[in-house]
Amino acid sequence: MITLPKRCLLERTPDAKDLPIPTRQTKQAAGVDLYAKISEAVTMQKGECVLIPTGIKIALPFGYEAQIRSRSGLALNHGVVVLNSPGTIDPDYRGEIKVLLINHGMENFTINRGDRIAQMVFAKVEMMTFNEVDTLPETQRDSGGFGSTGIKQ
Repeated sequence: MITLPKRCLLERTPDAKDLPIPTRQTKQAAGVDLYAKISEAVTMQKGECVLIPTGIKIALPFGYEAQIRSRSGLALNHGVVVLNSPGTIDPDYRGEIKVLLINHGMENFTINRGDRIAQMVFAKVEMMTFNEVDTLPETQRDSGGFGSTGIKQ
C-alpha cells in the first residue's frame, strides 16, 4: 500500500528566490538538505559558532516537528556540526529557519551562498499531558542515571 506524503507549506524569503527549496538527494533519503542564504562567504574559525539563515519558512501540520541535524559529510570531513542537534522547528513557528553551526574541526571552514549546511527531518510528535502523583511506580533501573546500565569496572 502506498502512503501519500504529508504536505508542508514553504515560503521563501525575498532574498532567497535563487536558492533551491529543501531537497532530498535520493528518493529514499529521510532528510532534505538546507542551503545557506548568505550574501557573502562566512569563514568559521576553529571552535566558532555561527547562525546561518536558510531563506525558508515553513508551516507544519499539527502533531509534527522538523528536526535540524548535521550533514554527515560536513561532520566527518570538516568537524562542522549543528550545535543544538537536533534543533526543533515547532508547527506554530513561522519565522525563517536558521541553523546554528559550530566548527569542531582542526581548520577554519568557509561557507558560501547555496552550500548545503544541514538536513531537516520530519517527525510525528505525541502530545502529552501531565498527571501529577506523589510517587512514581518503581522499576528495575529506578533512579539509576548516566552509565547505570553499563558494565561496572
